[in-house]
Amino acid sequence: MEAHAGAKKPELSELSRIRDRVSFLYLDHAKINRQDSAIVVTDSRGIVSIPSAMISVLMLGPGVDVTHRAMELIGDSGMSIVWVGERGVRQYAHGRALTHSSTLLEAQAKLVSNVRARVAVARKMYQMRFPDENVSALSMQELRGKEGVRVRKIYRELSRRTKVPWTGRQYNPEDFDSGSAINKALTAAHAALYGLSYSVIVALGASPGLGFVHTGHDLAFVYDFADLYKAEVTIPIAFKVVAKYGENADDISQKTRLAVRDAFVDGRLLIRMVADLKTLLGDSEPNSKTDIVNLWDDKLGLQKFGVSYREFERADQS
Repeated sequence: MEAHAGAKKPELSELSRIRDRVSFLYLDHAKINRQDSAIVVTDSRGIVSIPSAMISVLMLGPGVDVTHRAMELIGDSGMSIVWVGERGVRQYAHGRALTHSSTLLEAQAKLVSNVRARVAVARKMYQMRFPDENVSALSMQELRGKEGVRVRKIYRELSRRTKVPWTGRQYNPEDFDSGSAINKALTAAHAALYGLSYSVIVALGASPGLGFVHTGHDLAFVYDFADLYKAEVTIPIAFKVVAKYGENADDISQKTRLAVRDAFVDGRLLIRMVADLKTLLGDSEPNSKTDIVNLWDDKLGLQKFGVSYREFERADQS
């Protein structure tokens, strides 16, 4: 078989941990290729090489051409890839990130499949948003109502503080430009947060579709997880950007996306998200191994993988 040119596929131990990576990179109207262990981006402004293992999620907008070799490198290095609409405000498809462990996925499936456990996780997520209050006895309906009041209060307060007019959250996915500046900014900020949340979830081996509050969508858990950070990160940034550049600023979504990116890095949000996700799903092992495969047995429990069990079967039959 003909050998491939370029660097070999990296070992798991060689890859950067998800929490140590740059949060995300948005590209449009560019050509993406590969040179050794870097993706090479070419557009009208020139050429730049980006180490693939240092990016958490790559958002591909309109006009992007990506080669098969580049996609091979992206998959090997564990970078999440999301195909989005113009300005990064809609998600059309995503590529699976590198993961070798099903520990969090199994824990997530157990928790979401049991009503009491599911409610407990939902309460834990709401408790993160209400650290000074005890929500352990509240029903899901009460929690949703409490969250709704909190978010409306945040919108009003930020509007008063930044002098940005606020008449409610309005977004038409078929006509992005019909929205007000603040609604455009909020949409762009949340889209970036969804991309980062998705990247953390799949990189750690959990499922983006098994939500505890949201349900019925392949990104239900992404929406759950992102909601933990909107009030603190993306909503304030959207108001600040509109206040800074004005209601009629050109490309308010790009300005918002760049501000969100800087906040992700400066606030070390990735480190926090990794810890939060493990806390929610009950993973207490800080450095759990990720390259272990076992065989499941209904009577004996986990059995070693890679062992020939034929002799044991013969012994049982005799």
